[in-house]
Amino acid sequence: MSIALTPEAQLHAHSLAVALRSGIHRVMLEQDTLNRINVFPVPDGDTGTNLSLSLGAALAILKNPQTGHLGELLASIADAMLDGARGNSGAIVAQFFQGMSDSAENLANFTVSTFSSAVACGNDYAHDALANPREGTILSVIGAFAQSLREQLDSNASTPFPGLLSNAISAMQAALQRTQGQLEALRKAGVVDAGAKGFVALIDGMTQFLLYGEQVDEPEIAAQIAAQLPQEMAGTSDTLTFRYCTECIITGENIDRRKLREALGAIGDSLVLAGTKRKARVHIHVNRPEMVFDIARRYGKLALEKADDMQRQQHSSHEKKAAFAVITDSAADIADDALERLDIHMVPARIQFGDRGYLDKVSISSEEFFRELEINPAHPTSSQPAPGDFRRQYQFLASHFRDVISVNLSPAVSGTWQAAKSAAERTTGPGRIHVINSRNASLGQGLLAILAAECASAGLDVDSTLAALDAAIPVTSTFALLRDLRFAVRGGRVPATVKTVADLFRVLPVLRTTADGAVKARGMLLGGRNRLPRFAQFVARRISKERPLRIAIGHAVCHDEALELETLLKARLSNIRSSSITSLGSAVGVHGGPGTLVVGTQEYLEPEHFRRK
Repeated sequence: MSIALTPEAQLHAHSLAVALRSGIHRVMLEQDTLNRINVFPVPDGDTGTNLSLSLGAALAILKNPQTGHLGELLASIADAMLDGARGNSGAIVAQFFQGMSDSAENLANFTVSTFSSAVACGNDYAHDALANPREGTILSVIGAFAQSLREQLDSNASTPFPGLLSNAISAMQAALQRTQGQLEALRKAGVVDAGAKGFVALIDGMTQFLLYGEQVDEPEIAAQIAAQLPQEMAGTSDTLTFRYCTECIITGENIDRRKLREALGAIGDSLVLAGTKRKARVHIHVNRPEMVFDIARRYGKLALEKADDMQRQQHSSHEKKAAFAVITDSAADIADDALERLDIHMVPARIQFGDRGYLDKVSISSEEFFRELEINPAHPTSSQPAPGDFRRQYQFLASHFRDVISVNLSPAVSGTWQAAKSAAERTTGPGRIHVINSRNASLGQGLLAILAAECASAGLDVDSTLAALDAAIPVTSTFALLRDLRFAVRGGRVPATVKTVADLFRVLPVLRTTADGAVKARGMLLGGRNRLPRFAQFVARRISKERPLRIAIGHAVCHDEALELETLLKARLSNIRSSSITSLGSAVGVHGGPGTLVVGTQEYLEPEHFRRK
């Protein structure tokens, strides 16, 4: 017997809110399964995570609806999902609800007829959002949903909601099973489409509440997710044509969606364009995310730019050998070959030059950043990754690993660590997130992330690795030599009078991380000549010469000087066991400018030293 539907067979806003909340919880329960069977369009194992985050963006509204008017409620839901949409399936579902919202704009309640019309409109919107709609995907089950409702009401216009929904679920489940034979990737892997399965779970969860009062709630989710363990992934790890899953939101007036679609379609694939003429969400797979953002800026103001590395995700989900994953933020400066070899994930900070924003080390390279720093009259501002940026990646990794170690920038210099902690507390997944205060920055932070990843590669468990980090943090340091203070003055970090005095006396400041993670001036080099030998001597005098040491050198577009500095340090420190050179990112560069040199040092013990006996 129907529980939530009125005797007049109308669906009110309150019942829809509770039903949709239950359906979203149902999808969250299946997050790990959906990730495991995700093989199309790329086998990167994140469909469950993306759908959970996309749908979850509406939960705050659904828990406390501010209106009893169905059309107004759907408008709020559609807007929240558009803002929170992640991934291909998430963007399509957001567009489906946008269609339902537009169809029901003036409705106080749903009848079976208006409900069917709204679903049909949602189906049209979902298909129109894709440049190349494919059967065998989430679109197939959305289409089956709309078709079943329409055919039932064509046959009997007075069909009650209970029978209408029950029959529609059966049609969707049949369409879901057919997806396995509709796409080659699904057939080879022997699975149904992950996005399609997630949408069926959403509607089935809603229907179980509307018909029988069976509601899935969050405490149940937490208990069941905690019991889940990462499983073997379906499909294979293939070479990707496009590396970055790139997204952004455009707000403007009368966005020309046709021209936008054509421009974006020329640079990537898996394009989904959701939203309206005033607010559009772009999802596309590309190799150069900055090209997406450049095109999008022609049509309005950008927000919520992101670019996830699908190659790194695919490698982690399909070829993982470690018991845990390692992630850091882009304040850590790490050589590209180490990132790739050790499978270290990174959450980018955001950089703003005037009204133009970038994702650090993703949509702007180090060389591009320093070139822009020199020529742009607007001094850049940098902001830590938002908790949502961390949560998206934590959610993905926690669904594939029992543990995730996040090595983050010192809270003494940034709110990044706190943002990471906040995201970890809100992450739902079988894996545990361990957020580490590196008490360091730049190359020192990078050396700690590398150590954690080396422990993972060596087969150490998470407890042994956490012990290794505890031992390494106090003996890891970062030193920085600024060529001049011009950029620190432009950024407001140093008064202009200090620069005047420094220039007058030809003083070069040397910065160092402290025991509590702050970055402070710890010395001055007098005179501009021989600055590299004197900087090398400064570093050598302040670190151990007894224990094995590894160093990393970072440079701001002065690679030759970095090479010379490496040679000078090796001449003074016979205990150096390894060294590397890499370009600096924006975290230090925004204040140091071109010519800045940074040295990270770490007293080093092999991971095996920390293996639990």
